[in-house]
Amino acid sequence: MSFHLSAQDIRVDDGHILRARLDNGEGDWVDAELDLNTVLGNNDGIFEWEGGNFSDSAEGITFSIEGDEGVPILRAGLTNMNGDVNWHDVNLAERITNNGGQLEIQ
Repeated sequence: MSFHLSAQDIRVDDGHILRARLDNGEGDWVDAELDLNTVLGNNDGIFEWEGGNFSDSAEGITFSIEGDEGVPILRAGLTNMNGDVNWHDVNLAERITNNGGQLEIQ
């Protein structure tokens, strides 16, 4: 299940640390975090899942909860191989799940 459906207080700190309070399935809310630099990379100016260290070549990183479904969207200007900045976004709910109160990549 996409993590945002069982989460509260979702935020991104320092441009790459996803933090939230997650329902652990036992009726408790627990603090969880995931360093997005371990799962997101920059492939020539485009976000890439299973890459790494996207924030090293990013600027203007923002995070917001959007739409009626409260979708978690990360946006940034990512530098490509020519040194140009391309603005892209990624839906974190596409690949991040809540597994018993832990944020995990699927």
